[in-house]
Formats: sequence, C-alpha cells, structure tokens
Amino acid sequence: MKKITIFLSIIFFCLTMCINSYADNFKIIDEFLDMYMLNDKTNMNLSKNSSLNDKNDLITNGKVILGDEMLFTDEYKHLIDGKKVGLVTNQTGVNSKGENTKNVLYSYKNAKLTSLYAPEHGIDGTVKAGDYVSSYTDKDTKLPIYSLYGDTREPTKQMLSGIDVLLFDLQDIGSRTYTYISTMYKCMEACKKYGKTFVVLDRPNPISCKYVEGFVLQDEAKSFVGIDNMPMAHGMTAGELARYFNRNIGADLKVVAMKNYRRDMIWQDTGLNFKQTSPYIPNIESAFCYMATGQSENMGIGMGDNFTWSGGKNINSSVLADKLNSYGLQGVEFIALNKGQSGGVKLKITNYHTFNPAKTGYYIMATANLQKALNVSFYDSKGRATMFYKISGNKAFGDAILAKKSAYEIEQLYRKNADEFRENTRKYYIYE
Repeated sequence: MKKITIFLSIIFFCLTMCINSYADNFKIIDEFLDMYMLNDKTNMNLSKNSSLNDKNDLITNGKVILGDEMLFTDEYKHLIDGKKVGLVTNQTGVNSKGENTKNVLYSYKNAKLTSLYAPEHGIDGTVKAGDYVSSYTDKDTKLPIYSLYGDTREPTKQMLSGIDVLLFDLQDIGSRTYTYISTMYKCMEACKKYGKTFVVLDRPNPISCKYVEGFVLQDEAKSFVGIDNMPMAHGMTAGELARYFNRNIGADLKVVAMKNYRRDMIWQDTGLNFKQTSPYIPNIESAFCYMATGQSENMGIGMGDNFTWSGGKNINSSVLADKLNSYGLQGVEFIALNKGQSGGVKLKITNYHTFNPAKTGYYIMATANLQKALNVSFYDSKGRATMFYKISGNKAFGDAILAKKSAYEIEQLYRKNADEFRENTRKYYIYE
C-alpha cells in the first residue's frame, strides 16, 4: 500500500512540474517532501501502538470512556495487575465496543479472573423480576457464577475466598428501587467483612445526575428495593453512590472514573449504545419511564408496555390524560389509552433532556388518586413493612395520598429534604 501511494504521488508530482513555472517547482518539491515525511512518521507511530491511539482518539473526541475501559490504562491497571479478581456483572457490563467485561478480563494476561457474581435477573438479564437466580458455570469462561439473588444477597466468605479484588460493572438507571445498587451495597459490606478491595467500574446515570427527587427513605422502610437513606432519584453514578454508601461501611473502596462524562449528560449524549438492563427495560425510553410509572406497586395502579404506560381499573383515561397535560410537565405528553378493563395514559417523551421521571411519577399517582382512592398500607399482619412502604420509602407520602393532597402539594412535601440530600452528597461527587 505504501509503494502504491508513493508511485501515485510521483505521477502527480511530474504532472504538476510540467504545468508550473521553474520557481514554483522548488516550492512543490519542498511541500511534497514535507508531506511524505509527515505521513511516514504518522504511519510509524500508528503501527507502534494502535490501541493507544484509539484510546487517545476517544479522550479527545469527547466520547465517554467507561470505567471498564479506563481499568486497563496506566492510571488504574495497578488495581488488578498481579491479582486474583472477581467480577459482579451481567449483560450490561460491556465497553464502548460492545465487548463483555468478563471476556476482556479473562483474556487479560496480567490478572486472573477467578469468579463471577450475578445480580437480580441473572448474568444474562433474562430472569424475571423477583425470581430466584441460580448459581452455575459460565459457558464462555468455565468460571463459577455465584448468585447474589438466590440463597444469599451478600457474597459469602467462601464466594470471596479465591479473590483479592472484587470488581463491580453493572448499569444502574438512577433509581433507589433498582436492585443493582443494593447488590453493590451488600458486596461492599462483604468486602469490608472479609478484607477484600472493592472496585467500581463507573458508568453513566442514564437520566443524568441533574434530578434529585422524591421522599428520602426512612430506616423502617429499608429493604433490598431501598438499601440506604436517599430519595427516589438519587442523582449520582454508581461510583458516586458507592462513595456515599461507604460513609457507613468503611470498605477498601476504589472507583475507576469515566473520562469525558458530565453530570448533565443523559445517555444519548454519551455516544454509547444502550443495553437492555432487565427484562422490562429493553431500551432507553423504558429506563427513563421507570420512575414515572414504576413507583405505584400495590397501590391499585401499575405499569404496562415496559414502563411507558400507567393506569388501572376505575380510571378514566381521558380525564387522567387531560389533567396530567394541564400541569405542563416538561419533556412529556400523556396520551389517553385503555388497556382491557383498565384506563390509563401512555407517556410520550418529547424532550429527554427536560423530562423529570421521578417528579412525573408523583404527579401521576396524585392525579390518579383524585379519581380512585389508591391503596396505602405501611405494615402487614405480622408488623412487617409492606411493599408499598418499602418502595415509597416514607410515611409522609402515604399520608399525603390518604389526605388527597394535590400533585403540587406532594412535590412541596419532599422538596426540602431532596434538596438537602443533594447538598449533603456533593462531597461524594466525582464529576462536574
């Protein structure tokens, strides 16, 4: 290829010499030599280390570089070099090229990947919500996959016995109730207990880190769908959340930060492809709508169409849609849509940058409550927190529903505490 390029360049040079003046030809010779020398040096540099240049291109072109890619750079590879490594992951644990982190780590010669750990939905993300996840052997690497959503939700001493470092590479979607961050919390506790280093390979918050919304979880309501005191929308990345969690845990925590990431970025700004995070969140639209339609479990209304529809029996679709549209919530429109005997609304996101998922969820629940009394209960017959209490996280919300408070009044009830949470957690931020 190099010879062909030189040959064509000489032909072009000779033709140019024929049609230019004698003085101009010396200038042409100089330019030709300069161009050839520059191209030759460039080709030599590229051939020396093409992967390094690819990485530099990523850094300079503004595309977000994930933590699972930064791990193998000089800045972070010391965290795993010469060590036995475990990895908490699933189908979302991929780099910008779509390569699975477990396969990349398994092929990395300077560290030894010895075990894998699966969260809710399993290592491939196909198990239904709440269903038991089994332990088994990975077909690609032949490594053991330990379930963290089966007999135990915290790694046991035996599960961690063969590793020095536990890596975490799961895609969160920005909600307190999404259990991948609860798995992270439990892994941090286990690493503290058994003297292992815990490393978060950081990823974007798909809805951005702009929104901190909702009632702060009370201690009584803590569960695997609400592992720590935070609002429904926590406004942090997984790495930042780990730093927040660690205030109470004290684990040997390291975060492999992303490059080129900003707090105001939504997923579409990152230049990355979105991977299905769980069976009912196949795309970015569902990820955005999760907190808008998924907060009302056991209240008499629910979600449909992969979290893009909300409704229930004894709901007038047109009345609900008209009232919701009258609020002028940014970035979303509500379309009346019946589903069988249930009335409800289809969410149409018109501007992903201004759509506020959690706030929208509170407005839907408060407005539906004007048509039918939604179910509110804090404890079951045995005195245990109900699923409503675990998900809503705070009795103030249930009391507001019982009192038929308006959507605006409910927003004002949580606003102060949500804003205080934002201010109190700034010290854990990694990104501007």
